[in-house]
Amino acid sequence: MAKVAGLLNLLVVVSAVLFLAGYCAAQEAAASGGKTEVSDVKTNAEVQNLGRKAVMEFNKRLNVKVNPENNAKRLVFTEVIKAEKQVVAGEKYFLTIKATSEDGQTKTYESEMWVKPGDETVHEMLNFAPAAAA
Repeated sequence: MAKVAGLLNLLVVVSAVLFLAGYCAAQEAAASGGKTEVSDVKTNAEVQNLGRKAVMEFNKRLNVKVNPENNAKRLVFTEVIKAEKQVVAGEKYFLTIKATSEDGQTKTYESEMWVKPGDETVHEMLNFAPAAAA
């Protein structure tokens, strides 16, 4: 009887360890790769700064365009209105940004910004384009 009780205890412990290992692996997979919405977009200084930097980078790239006839206008950052974050080698942010052009038109843009792991001062703009019509 003592052997059966010992085997049952061992079975319970092994089951618990396997369950916890599976749960941790699932959490790890979700944390590294899945997008999560940033809930405090309007008050999140990091997200607002990334949006501002995306607009600055867009403006900087206008000056080195090979095709000057593209009629692109410089933008003035207004605010980030939506953001999602994805853990990759560093962090990738998917931003929806409001910006105003030189002619006074406010439009919505989408940008991807990458933040270098271990050095939050290093950013790279991966994409910047007008938002798709809703």
